[in-house]
Amino acid sequence: MARSLGKRGKAGLGACLLILSLLLSACQPGPPEPAPRPSPGTPSSGSAPGPGTPTSGPAPSSGEAVHFTAQGDIGVSSGAKKVLDVVAGLRPQLNLALGDFTYKAGIEQQFCDMVTARLGGDFPYQLVTGNHESDGHEGDIEKFVQCLPNRLPGLQGEYGTQWRVDVPEQNPVVRFIMVSPGIDFRGGEPLDYSRDSERWRWTADAIDGAKSQNIPWTVVGMHTPCLSVGNYDCQAGKDFTNMLIDKKVDLVLSGHDHIYQRTHQLARGGDCAELVPATFTSGCLADTGNSMNQGSGTVFATVGVGGVGLYNVKSDDPEMGYFASTSGKNRDPAFGTLDVTATADQLAARFVPAEGYTFTDSFTLRRR
Repeated sequence: MARSLGKRGKAGLGACLLILSLLLSACQPGPPEPAPRPSPGTPSSGSAPGPGTPTSGPAPSSGEAVHFTAQGDIGVSSGAKKVLDVVAGLRPQLNLALGDFTYKAGIEQQFCDMVTARLGGDFPYQLVTGNHESDGHEGDIEKFVQCLPNRLPGLQGEYGTQWRVDVPEQNPVVRFIMVSPGIDFRGGEPLDYSRDSERWRWTADAIDGAKSQNIPWTVVGMHTPCLSVGNYDCQAGKDFTNMLIDKKVDLVLSGHDHIYQRTHQLARGGDCAELVPATFTSGCLADTGNSMNQGSGTVFATVGVGGVGLYNVKSDDPEMGYFASTSGKNRDPAFGTLDVTATADQLAARFVPAEGYTFTDSFTLRRR
């Protein structure tokens, strides 16, 4: 009888312990939630990447750096391939091709294949026309934009001729504005970028819009420069250039002259009523250092060294006083690319030479 009661007691005690154990387990915190996966990048078109392909990954989010390269006057020779190899090694998120691609009609696809073999079929190799393909005689911009189409979301305008885009699309760090003043199109007619023309207003509105939206940096690109110590005069137009300075564009990029040249930071006001081509006015120099403050003026950089024959730098050119750095056939010659990284606080740029060249340059703009 006592043994029977003992068994029941042990059984009852075991049940109580089991129930208590289950209750304690239920009160313990469960395993941590898995970390959310990063948002996927731009869907791939299925093109196989070439050797050295820049794997830029997803578009940057707010606060991340925007990394881009820029050069013009490219061709299809070994020089062009060396410069593309430099771009591939830098692994930027996009490249601005500043016009003059093949210098010959009928080989547009060859040029596109050269680019995609090194940078990948989905890489944003973003085009603005030069004079050699604008009228179709030595290449056709319409064919180039078919085989190297826009790869950036949110682009507005006519890709290849006049367009703008914010990068990244949400909470952007840079607004890119690409225009085509000073070059002839079909029929020998240039696009009208004269004061208060439709294209002038479009450009001005794009710059003003970036500032009103508090986009940290504004970069304007075009094929033709105004200031130059190479072969050409102010083909971009004096009034248009002064408008870019008045609106305090941070960086203006161009090609056309087959040299590298980078100005000091330029501004109007005081002793500089306006920037007049083919002259030099010291009052237009806002800052002559390599580390400059945003809003003090505009830096102009010509990167016409993408792979074709170089031009001489003319040291006796009256505009030479505006330039902080130059490279050409007769002065530190180099093919290469401008390499730029922009964050919410600064825009840092450097010239990176192709294999076999040594010339370099660097400058920084900082937000106050």
